[in-house]
Amino acid sequence: MIRILSLRSACRSAGLDILKFCVPGRRKMPRIEPFEKHAKRYEEWFEKNSFAYQSELQAVKALLPKQGKSIEIGVGTGRFAVPLGISLGLEPSMAMSEIARRRGIHVVSAVAEDLPFHDARFDTLLMVTTVCFLDNIMPAFKEAYRVLKSGGSFIIGFIDSNSPLGKVYQKRKNKSVFYRAADFYSTDEIIACLKEARFPIFTVLQTIFRDLHEIDRIEPIKEGYGEGSFVVIKATRQG
Repeated sequence: MIRILSLRSACRSAGLDILKFCVPGRRKMPRIEPFEKHAKRYEEWFEKNSFAYQSELQAVKALLPKQGKSIEIGVGTGRFAVPLGISLGLEPSMAMSEIARRRGIHVVSAVAEDLPFHDARFDTLLMVTTVCFLDNIMPAFKEAYRVLKSGGSFIIGFIDSNSPLGKVYQKRKNKSVFYRAADFYSTDEIIACLKEARFPIFTVLQTIFRDLHEIDRIEPIKEGYGEGSFVVIKATRQG
C-alpha cells in the first residue's frame, strides 16, 4: 500500500492519468521479457564493465541540464537516473522498476510511444540505451517533443550501429538475452528521426573508443561522432 500511494503521489505531481498508467500491471508492455527474467544479469553488466559505465555516465552528464523538471524514459534499474539526480522515471518492466524504486526512483509504468503526461511538462527527457528497444521510434520521439517545454532538452545515449561495439552487438545479437529483439540505429538515423520529430538543434558527443575488455579507465569524451561507440545527442525543442 505504501508503494502504491507513493506512486500515486508522484503521478499527480507529474500530471499523469493515475488509473491508466500508475498502477503496476495495468498494461501489457512490449519487449520486456528479457528484462523481467534477467534483471540480475543486467545489473551485473555495470559491475563487470565499471569503467565503460562511468564513461557513458560522464558523457551523458556533460550534456544534461543542471536545473528543471526531468524524467528518464526507460529508466531501467536507475543506473543512470540516480547518479544524475533524476528522481522520476518511466519503465515498462516490473522487475527493473522494483530495483529502481529501491534506489529511490518514482517509477511510472508506461511506454515511450504513449507518454502519460500533459503537453510541455518537462525541461529534460533522458533516454539511455533505450532507443534500440522501442517498438516504434517516431511516435516515441514525437511524444518526447510534445511533453517538453519550449527550450527543453531531449538527451539520447545509445550504441551507434556503425561503431565497432555496435557491429559486435549486431553480430552476436541472437546469442544475447537482451539484444535479440533490439533494433540498432546509426547516429545519422537517430538525427534524421529527431529532425522529422521537429527537433532542429543538436549537440553530439561520443565516448567508448576501445573494446569493452580493454577499458581499464574512464574513456575520454569527444565532440561529434564516427569514432566512439557510445553517442549522446542533445536535441532542443524550439517554439
